[in-house]
Amino acid sequence: MTDVLELRGLRVMALCGALPEERERAQPFELDIDVHTDLSVAGKSDNLDDTLDYGSLTEAISIVLHGEQYTLLERMAERVTEIVLDAPTVEKVVVSVHKLRPPVSEHLATAGVRIERTRS
Repeated sequence: MTDVLELRGLRVMALCGALPEERERAQPFELDIDVHTDLSVAGKSDNLDDTLDYGSLTEAISIVLHGEQYTLLERMAERVTEIVLDAPTVEKVVVSVHKLRPPVSEHLATAGVRIERTRS
């Protein structure tokens, strides 16, 4: 059985985009992350040491996204999966990244990608 740690609405300012202005000025992104990992030990022990610390995980993701630059949302999402899969107990991760202000002339609330990766 696989349990899921759900992280919703992580907002970060990052450099991601193909247009010149997107490469020079950080813009807001929102991430949803599903971390598939065994939560049964923590469910029984009620001990933080027995689970994946989502505070530390979201901090690590934010630090990397603030420090790197991407042309594509696909690369940003892939980078997040790499960070999450660094935790040895994670079996699978699903990452959705939404650009909150996509630079298009039509009214578009968000543009985004959703990718899923498993431990190899």
